[in-house]
Amino acid sequence: MSWWQGLVLGVVQGLTEFLPVSSSGHLVVAEALVGFSSSGVMVEVVLHVATLLAVVLVYRNVLWDLTRGTVTGDRKAWAYVGLLAVATVPAGLVGVLLKDFFERAFESLLLVGVNFLVTGSFLWSTRGRRQSATAEAPSAGRAVVIGIAQALAILPGISRSGATVSAAMWLGVDPVRAAEFSFLLAIPVIAGAAMLQLPDLSGNVVAVGTGPLALGFLAALFAGVLAIRVFIAVLKQRAFHRFAPYCWTVGVLTILGATL
Repeated sequence: MSWWQGLVLGVVQGLTEFLPVSSSGHLVVAEALVGFSSSGVMVEVVLHVATLLAVVLVYRNVLWDLTRGTVTGDRKAWAYVGLLAVATVPAGLVGVLLKDFFERAFESLLLVGVNFLVTGSFLWSTRGRRQSATAEAPSAGRAVVIGIAQALAILPGISRSGATVSAAMWLGVDPVRAAEFSFLLAIPVIAGAAMLQLPDLSGNVVAVGTGPLALGFLAALFAGVLAIRVFIAVLKQRAFHRFAPYCWTVGVLTILGATL
């Protein structure tokens, strides 16, 4: 991987990880456009770890409060951590049991294009929920549904933030609170995906190039922090559904590119 490829892929990953437009789908398309390909999903995992760090930086105060609360026995903190744990289970099970299937899915541009269309439909469906979604946090049952939405988003082209925030809004959770829950929920999922790749990581890093990969990591980190800030501002304006036409457009263009 060249330096400019690392930079482009890092920026694409960082900007699209938290905006509801599917970072994995954009990364597959971006790799095709810049002419980069690698065996496995090691590059994707490294860039996702960078965006995990972006979540930690932006939500460091929330994470500190949760950590302190669990240590001191605060019931609210334990309840929230429990909800995150419950919502993590579906993606964890699917990721382990169907790991090979999902890795193969990254090789199909046609599937990515179709999934972009699905993501757009998720986003557009929230228009009628903008005023009625007011809950501060999901219940245990609703957390499971949000977790299932996150599991679907392992497929490239299905936005994780789009699927989870849409599900949370449909279940009556306030959009900004839904985004916070979604982003905190990303931490164990991304960390788990990285751990699954550890056995193959060292050799693949050398093959791809340490310098370009490090540049991509930093680009994804800073772009990720920016994307979170933008996403929260959009949610406060109740304009979440406006990302749908973009997803539909990218989906149609990706399908055309895959079939022509």
